[in-house]
Amino acid sequence: MNSTKKEIHDIRSWANIRETSIEIAEAIFELANDDEKLAEQIWEEGSNEVLQRAFAKTKADKLFWGEQTIERKNV
Repeated sequence: MNSTKKEIHDIRSWANIRETSIEIAEAIFELANDDEKLAEQIWEEGSNEVLQRAFAKTKADKLFWGEQTIERKNV
């Protein structure tokens, strides 16, 4: 993702407010082409593609999507 420092900060803030891993937030915004309204919709509805992209960004075995813990082995 080719983002400015401000955009990265905004995505981190967005993720923190939603108690969501930054990797998931970044993947959501990539899929939404940085459209915050669409990102919110994706966050609410879920997306397997987001999970695949998010886990590709990290070596972590667990990521958080709001109150859900997603394990790599389940993706």
